[in-house]
Amino acid sequence: MGSITQALRTAQSGLLVNQQTLNVVANNIANVNTEGYSRRNTFNESQVVNGIGVGVRMSAIRRDVDEGLMKSIRIELGELHAMTVKDNYLSRTQDMFGSPEGDSSIAHLLEEFASSMETLTLSPEKSVNKSEVIRRAQDAIFKFQDMSATIQDLRAEADIRLAEKVTEMNKVIQTIDQLNNDIVFNTARGHDVTDLRDQRDNSLDLMAKYIDIRYFLRTDGDAVVFSSGGRTLVDTIPPEITHTAVSSMASTTTHSEGDISGIYVGNPETRNDITNELVQGELKGLVELRDKTLPDMQAQLDELAARLRDTVNQEHNRGVFFPGAQSYAGSKVFVRPTEQTLTFSGNSDTTVAIFDSNGDQTASTTMRTLIGGSNSTISNAAAVLQTWLRANGASSATAAINGSGKFDINLNTTLLNLSFRDEIATANGSELADVTINFDANGDAVTDEVHLGFSKFLGLNDFFVDNLAENIHDSNVLVSSFVTSASTLTFRDSSGTLTGSPLTVPANTSMTDLATLITNSVTNISASVITDGAGVRLRISHDGGKSMTVTQANGNTFLTDIGMHKTSTRVASALNIRSDIANEPGKISTGSVLWDSNKGSAGEYFMSRGDNSVVEAISKVLTTANKFDTAGGLATVSETFSAYSATIITMNAQITDTNEVSGNRQRSLTESLQLKSDSVRGVNLDEEMSNLIVFEQAFNASARVIAVVQRMLEVLEEVL
Repeated sequence: MGSITQALRTAQSGLLVNQQTLNVVANNIANVNTEGYSRRNTFNESQVVNGIGVGVRMSAIRRDVDEGLMKSIRIELGELHAMTVKDNYLSRTQDMFGSPEGDSSIAHLLEEFASSMETLTLSPEKSVNKSEVIRRAQDAIFKFQDMSATIQDLRAEADIRLAEKVTEMNKVIQTIDQLNNDIVFNTARGHDVTDLRDQRDNSLDLMAKYIDIRYFLRTDGDAVVFSSGGRTLVDTIPPEITHTAVSSMASTTTHSEGDISGIYVGNPETRNDITNELVQGELKGLVELRDKTLPDMQAQLDELAARLRDTVNQEHNRGVFFPGAQSYAGSKVFVRPTEQTLTFSGNSDTTVAIFDSNGDQTASTTMRTLIGGSNSTISNAAAVLQTWLRANGASSATAAINGSGKFDINLNTTLLNLSFRDEIATANGSELADVTINFDANGDAVTDEVHLGFSKFLGLNDFFVDNLAENIHDSNVLVSSFVTSASTLTFRDSSGTLTGSPLTVPANTSMTDLATLITNSVTNISASVITDGAGVRLRISHDGGKSMTVTQANGNTFLTDIGMHKTSTRVASALNIRSDIANEPGKISTGSVLWDSNKGSAGEYFMSRGDNSVVEAISKVLTTANKFDTAGGLATVSETFSAYSATIITMNAQITDTNEVSGNRQRSLTESLQLKSDSVRGVNLDEEMSNLIVFEQAFNASARVIAVVQRMLEVLEEVL
């Protein structure tokens, strides 16, 4: 009787196990097209009691997955999404940049500006030609401004999307954490957790799209997730990840300077910022767009705009419109004009001449004569010039440093006109050539800057202006490993030498350590290291937005070595034509002050309406090679303006193309790995149908045994 009962129970166990197995097969078939579903396999073991077999039981239901392959897929997924997240942004920059030959490209617009200037050289007196120059210049300016605005809008958009991705990622982290708890709980109770593991795998796949993840599984089934930089993302109590998007974005807005919030894992502290640790994923792609790709484009535009401004202004300041100007508004800012000095180098001098409405000289002198030598403070130069002007027909003339620290001159009469002419010597009629001005920015009798041209130094007759404060100074692009030479730096604004300055800088200080030293030591000054192309720049800013000077002690070479200068950043967005020229195109400089030795008793200066020497020089520099400094990944090069702008367009088209090609290649690799994983993980209907037949027969056989045992029991009852 016992043997028959045991046979019944053994058959019953077979029936139950095969019933469970058929359910697993049914589930596999039902989910053949379910994304992220892993094929289940059952594992059975014989039940033995006191050395006697008593049937079978299902020991486990397991998924067919290759964990190593899935980890590789997630790494490649992160790389793929770091590229694909850029696609939309880069395609929009291509729409903005256009092609070099396109009518709306900056390259074409600069060619049109140069062409209009060339036309003006043929008839410098024609107002229609001057109006055309203004129109073409404004076309280029509007393009600069539009491109800059678009780049900053894209940066802001990328930052907003970054904040959205961080919010989404937090939800995924919470999901993984909850699934961890459920898996550990159910595993401990012997329940099937394969569905929970599939859900967690799907969440890990999603997580890998956001950020570069690494993970391991504990023996209890818990998954610990961390970044490749070692930051824990999911564990017993997962930290919250935060990022606050900026409200507005400008070309000077950077993460390095603290203008943009970090991506914090845990408390929003500098040590928890992972922005610079990201390696893969959409977060990496968005950060790279916001902090490198788009800023590099802006740096290239700013370099182009700044070089255009400086090159044209250099020539434009060498002359004036006929028969001279009645007012000049300087563009250079002097923070301490009563202490800062200018010195004429060598024998060079600047003639100051007054003309009547016909362009005939009424009075002349030189700046050396006025200042009583070669050296003068900026304020004194203005004062003595004013005295001379008033003594020579312009009784109400003013020459002074205005409230913005700029050199302004106004004759306050419509009967006279003023012009400047640089010469190689003080004697009347000396050869025309730019004077060399040595500028002492901090009044310590040491030259801090060297400028060519008296009018250009003061910015008296600029064609292009940006009206920006000189509150940000940048170095040239340096290698990241660059270290300082020993130096003493002085920082000054209109209030004088700033507290903490002069600052002693030890030799072999890294740029990062120097930035920290300056920020922590000098009042109202912040310094940071800004990425630019493959290198970095040291950026020094005034916290109050005031114009400032950064100088070094006599004999130091550090600032010279790094090429510290007023930043070109923002120029493309701020560039404009000087307002009075834009309103009155006739004020474009066409010629310079001329000398006629036959005029008067010993020769006189005069102005000629038909003189085209200045506009011809401008036309020439617009179509010949000019030096462009390293910026935004473009190396130092000598090219024409249209060629350099075409290089910018070409380079950024290559960036877009490279990203697309690399993305397609990465997608192929990811899909290939996914296919291999699916061949292991996915459901094979043929195999499942074969299993279905096997388990169906096994179920039927167990049922047949039960039927036989039942019949035997019935016979036994009848006998008894």
